[in-house]
Amino acid sequence: MIRPIVLWPDPILSQICAPIEQIDAPVQQLATDMLETMYDAPGRGLAAPQVGVLLRMFVMDTAWKDGDRTPTVVINPNITDRSDQSVIGPEGCLSIPGVTADVTRAAEITMQWTGLDGSLFVERLTGFTAICAQHEFDHLEGRVTFDRLTSDVRSILQAEYLA
Repeated sequence: MIRPIVLWPDPILSQICAPIEQIDAPVQQLATDMLETMYDAPGRGLAAPQVGVLLRMFVMDTAWKDGDRTPTVVINPNITDRSDQSVIGPEGCLSIPGVTADVTRAAEITMQWTGLDGSLFVERLTGFTAICAQHEFDHLEGRVTFDRLTSDVRSILQAEYLA
């Protein structure tokens, strides 16, 4: 089921999400709905608070627009390492449609998470996948793209968005 995407400045987007205690049928259905919603939007990542659910889960598929769908469901992620090298690049957000901003991110991260089947994953992510994972992880921490910008840039983009 395609769910409505929560738009900024809805206060749900600034709340920290709770850990998922059990991977049960409702969590599995949420993952399915989130993937359908992400592909329909069309986006490359979507976090649970973006569909109004304050749980620590996001989905991503960074290459599907260029090839086959290879979705990843990320439950209770933890970024355990960030490279010293950073990259600056344009980011959009399904919760802030029409706004793109240059955001600074770690070029590589190590992330651990639980998959939908309960398996534990630990991977070193690079390139756009690392950027996407950091963006979605921010949502679980109650942060949006605007929170990663200088106050001047943030003020200008928020004014344009709200106009």
